[in-house]
Amino acid sequence: MIYELSKEFHFDAAHTLNRSVEVESSRRIHGHSYRAEVVVRGLPDPTTGMLIDLSLLDQSLEEAREGLDHRYLDAINDLGPATMENLAAWIWRKVETVCPSLWRVTVRRDSDAGACSFFGKENA
Repeated sequence: MIYELSKEFHFDAAHTLNRSVEVESSRRIHGHSYRAEVVVRGLPDPTTGMLIDLSLLDQSLEEAREGLDHRYLDAINDLGPATMENLAAWIWRKVETVCPSLWRVTVRRDSDAGACSFFGKENA
């Protein structure tokens, strides 16, 4: 039996993007509302009955949210270009330190129904 536990947080942020399609609107500073879902997967600890202590997960997610919410994403040094791919990987790096059973991070942008999932473990 494998369990999956997920938590979600929301953030709003601005960025620019250098791309070959929709060049002018992408290069101007613009913003989006995002949802990030973090999924933990595995077997509960036999002593605690939990995959992870939810307060530890909540604390880690809040730190990630604070690092992104109402920020200019281009100015975050360890993010790279502000794509959904890089956002998912960035959130993974922030959460994995307290969550060894991290399975997936998905970033959604509801305005265009877009989503990107990152599986940081090899062969995930």
